[in-house]
Amino acid sequence: MSQRKTLHLVWTASILLASAALIACNQTSGNTTTAAASDGKLPITTRSDEARQEFLQGRDLSERLLGQESLQHFDKALSIDPEFASAELARANNSPTTKEFSEHLKKAVSLADKASDGEKLLILSNEAGANGDTEKQKSHLEKLVAAYPNDERVQFAVGTYYFGQQELDEAVAHYKKAVEIAPNFSPTYNILGYAYRQQGDFAGAEQAFKKYVELIPNDPNPYDSYAELLLKMGRFEDSQAEYRKALAVDPHFQPSHFGLAGAFLYAGKPEDAQAELQKMADQARNDGELRTAYFGMAVVASDEGKFDKALQVMEKEYAVAQKTNDVASMAADLQAEGNILAAKADYIGAQGRFDRSFQMIQASDQSQGIKDNAKLLHEFNLTGIAIGKEDFASAKSHAEEFRKDAEASKNSVQIKQAHELTGRVALGEKDYAQAIAELEQANLQDPRNLLRLSQAYQAKGDSVRAKEDLAKAADWNSLPALPYAFIRVKAQKMLEKKA
Repeated sequence: MSQRKTLHLVWTASILLASAALIACNQTSGNTTTAAASDGKLPITTRSDEARQEFLQGRDLSERLLGQESLQHFDKALSIDPEFASAELARANNSPTTKEFSEHLKKAVSLADKASDGEKLLILSNEAGANGDTEKQKSHLEKLVAAYPNDERVQFAVGTYYFGQQELDEAVAHYKKAVEIAPNFSPTYNILGYAYRQQGDFAGAEQAFKKYVELIPNDPNPYDSYAELLLKMGRFEDSQAEYRKALAVDPHFQPSHFGLAGAFLYAGKPEDAQAELQKMADQARNDGELRTAYFGMAVVASDEGKFDKALQVMEKEYAVAQKTNDVASMAADLQAEGNILAAKADYIGAQGRFDRSFQMIQASDQSQGIKDNAKLLHEFNLTGIAIGKEDFASAKSHAEEFRKDAEASKNSVQIKQAHELTGRVALGEKDYAQAIAELEQANLQDPRNLLRLSQAYQAKGDSVRAKEDLAKAADWNSLPALPYAFIRVKAQKMLEKKA
């Protein structure tokens, strides 16, 4: 599992990897507020040495991707020192639900002035990332790394910002700096493996994950991460074996049940995939784990073309969030349902779900930044519906609104989405040259865009390039995700015909 949470916060694509901005510290102790670190590391500010020790135990577990186990330590630290800002941030980033994340992040922001300047920058960068304000997030992180260039966790946090923006060369550069500073800091090898994987350097990724296993062989996540690489490479039986190693270490390690379901699905065993996800649901320790299990079931059903079944499971997931009035998660579920209905070509039903999701966020107490991003996402969804209906005039209008706001935000993820929309409109209007030019600048970590590029190249007569992109889309082999589920079987059948 990467540092990203498995919760599918699809209602705002601009929420970045806040969960990876792990807190740094120095190792000194004392009962007074720490204002600076003598060893070049980001300080911890707390009035209690006992709270500090609880925080360090929680941080160690969090960095090993044992978020559920870390919660008791962060909660204990906060019970001892309720003004412990860094503990609030750590508690936010390990929360199992969006509602808890938002509540603890708000508390961390409210306490930021009581912390050191470095901790405040880290807290504010997390807030900016959650609001989709990547320009402000980058600014805070640049100041942070300038102040603490010799802190491996700061280098890690900056690298993870670039990873989220798909600026992989910058990400890898910061991860390598983290490795130089602390060669045995295990989280760096984990996320470095994912960065190499996205660059197509599977050998480099495998080397990074094997080093990760070597450093913490008694933890489940190194085997889980290596299993995900093998999944991506199409080595499904080897992937299953690594996932089972992770579960042998910790039978409750939910990401490995989720990943194992993907390995079963791509090996042609959807019944085994559903059974693994049901096992995950049965042993869920919190709402976040239960919701993720349900989401996986919806993905498997969508992959099989059983969209009504997928919607039924999504309603169960929605009900879990509804019990605690977790508005952000409920809005995410409505987004997922809208996407499933759009894949079914039920555009009226899809727009109804998208409208409800948008209105729910606007009526909530979410930040203005999140509300602005929800508005932008709504334009994205309306563009897609118009394209599905072949109403290209409306599609162009919505796409232009999206483009203007995306460029104003300077959010590179959203700018890629703007290119995607323009490319999709051009593809629908059979302007294949423009479709290719735009889609080449879209998010190519979305296999649907690879399929669209393949279709455009094929229409232009470039069958070689069309087959290359089609093969990438067909064999994307990600963890269970709706974008891939919507096109996987179709792309594989198209590839078989070409063969």
